[in-house]
Amino acid sequence: MRTMQYIVIVLLCVLTQKVSASLNIEHWQTASGVNVYFVENHDLPILDVSVEFSAGSSMDTADKSGLANLVRHLLNLGTKDLSEDQIATALADIGAQLGGNFDRDRAGVTLRTLSNERERIQSLKVLASIIQFPQFPQDILTREKARIVASIKESSMKPDYIADRELTKMLYGAHAYGLNDVGEIETVNALQHDDLLTFYRSHYVSKNAVVAMIGDVTKQQAKEIAESLTQHLPAGQKHIDPPQVQIPSAETKKIPHPATQSHIQFAYPGLRRGDPDYFPLLVGNHVLGGGGFVSRLMEEIRQKRGLAYSVYSFFSPFKQQGPFLVGLQTKKEQSEEAFALTRKTLSDFVSSGPTQAELDAAKQNLIGGFALRIDSNSKILGYLSMIGFYQLPLTYLTDYLTAVEAVTVEQVREAFKRRIQPDGMVAVIVGAAE
Repeated sequence: MRTMQYIVIVLLCVLTQKVSASLNIEHWQTASGVNVYFVENHDLPILDVSVEFSAGSSMDTADKSGLANLVRHLLNLGTKDLSEDQIATALADIGAQLGGNFDRDRAGVTLRTLSNERERIQSLKVLASIIQFPQFPQDILTREKARIVASIKESSMKPDYIADRELTKMLYGAHAYGLNDVGEIETVNALQHDDLLTFYRSHYVSKNAVVAMIGDVTKQQAKEIAESLTQHLPAGQKHIDPPQVQIPSAETKKIPHPATQSHIQFAYPGLRRGDPDYFPLLVGNHVLGGGGFVSRLMEEIRQKRGLAYSVYSFFSPFKQQGPFLVGLQTKKEQSEEAFALTRKTLSDFVSSGPTQAELDAAKQNLIGGFALRIDSNSKILGYLSMIGFYQLPLTYLTDYLTAVEAVTVEQVREAFKRRIQPDGMVAVIVGAAE
């Protein structure tokens, strides 16, 4: 045991030094006040860029659910200077790739391009037009609305979609986090061109923007790039965070479905970004259901009793409390047994916490696997965006390793007791036994 502890300490020191040395995160603001986060890396001739805004699904209202998603989706389908085909051709010509991010809090566009001058300038010109001068052409809007509605109709027959939507409504009620991120059929059909323009002008503004970059450019070049991507954005108003999440009333819903398996989910308001309980809950959940085949839930539900192929739990932190969720699938005839055992396993864990051996194994796994979380520029870009959007310390990645190693059994036990009430959770069983 002492040898293992020594190995963990040495590994922690080595990883911390490696992270500190390789990720020198620089931060500044553009002339218009946009926050920029940059890591200079000349290992590969590649540049990764993201521009994100406080424009996620929680910015929607119930009568315009799906608007935020539609705006983000149509950003790169036509601008003042470029048609949809011209955007695709310009990027394909130089091998650049556009991507996007969208969740409850934020929406954004990502770009990966070669850092050579021709490729870099051409791709960044396209990105600048997408971010600052979208047009939302009517013919494309009509086409994409139809596509989204068809997708909603198809998904609404699937048990996992039904479970997720019902659980989210039970968990958040009228809170904006309870809205469907892609919208409802009726609300999407009702959205008009002016709705998209109004949303864009209100939320895609410099005061709510974060630019992240990593790759083969100098800091001076990065400054010029950030200015070019944001200089024409309106200043706008600083976004007000969503209201605090209320604790829901405990409830279990059983929904009939012809599927051969029951889809079971439990949920409770979980974590905010920057939450003081973040690391005890993170490490504790790795023991409970986030550690794959070595987790407590997997041991009790699958290994010992064969009630499910997979069972899991996770926290999804946002500006306000994102969901803590436990989920599994099982045969209909054993759904009640699996449901009861999952609830009991969770209750036992909240009551007593992990053993020291379980905690040590979880910390070793999280620390040992940390290098894989930052083994590519695209992964680091995601962390830069997160650090910037949620205003986390620039030392977040270095601090992560130290914070994980410092977690104790008592901290995990107290955090779970304080934050998760198993008897107060909402739950849904889609395809329950008749």
